[in-house]
Amino acid sequence: MPPRSTWKGFLKVSLVTIPVKVFPATESAATLSFNQLHAECQTRIQQKRWCPHCEREVTNQELAKGYEFEKGRYVIVTDEDLQKVRVESTRVINLVQFADAADLDPIYVDRAYYLAPDGPMAAESFAVMREGMAGKAGIGKVALYGREYLVAIRPQKKGLVMYTLHHDAEIRRIDEIEELESVPAKVKPEEMKLARQVIATFDADLNLKDYTDEYTRGLRGIIDAKIAGEEIVTPEPQEPPDVVDLMDALRRSLDSVSRDRKKPARAGLATARKARLKAPKSKAAAG
Repeated sequence: MPPRSTWKGFLKVSLVTIPVKVFPATESAATLSFNQLHAECQTRIQQKRWCPHCEREVTNQELAKGYEFEKGRYVIVTDEDLQKVRVESTRVINLVQFADAADLDPIYVDRAYYLAPDGPMAAESFAVMREGMAGKAGIGKVALYGREYLVAIRPQKKGLVMYTLHHDAEIRRIDEIEELESVPAKVKPEEMKLARQVIATFDADLNLKDYTDEYTRGLRGIIDAKIAGEEIVTPEPQEPPDVVDLMDALRRSLDSVSRDRKKPARAGLATARKARLKAPKSKAAAG
């Protein structure tokens, strides 16, 4: 089933306004979810809203949004108050800056969405702007699902991808990690050379389709086995060895990769040799 759009609005660049639809770029359907049960009778637990002051359960109609401005003191914010917050980005993705796409640090990226033109009349303008954005990322704001987001938009194939971004104040600085203070600024040249050689042996074109969620697949196997009443046998986890001598570990890594690469070639030679021995000799050769 093709995805459905979850938002409609306009993509605005200066005086150019294009009707667009927003589609989620990811899905969580493959993720396994669990319910909380009472282990004794396997009954699903109910989450009740309980007021400790009134000592009773409250209904949804009795709930209110409260902002704690001091310890234990709240100000009530109503739906009418929220409606008073009017920003330009409510129905418009307003791009106010363009930068090289490579300058966008992935640490700021939160979620991804696809943009498509809303209707045939918008398709041509959409295509022109997409081509004009080649190699660039447009930065702007949009109000989605009850809050305003900072966004970046980049072209991809026939469409555009919109990333919601964290604001700079939300990003923790790597310099705040105290454990990194013990990391040396310089490394030994011979160790760096071997490390680069090991990394180079694994260098390949990136294709994320080659990677699957092994944990979810294994968990699904355990669940299916329990449903079928089968015994579950799992191997003992193997702890990785401690690296005592870095140079020795790097050399053994290179040797291991070298051996693995030679095995298929040797296997192919052995197969070819067996095939020649089994092949019937021609009459000319026999004579």
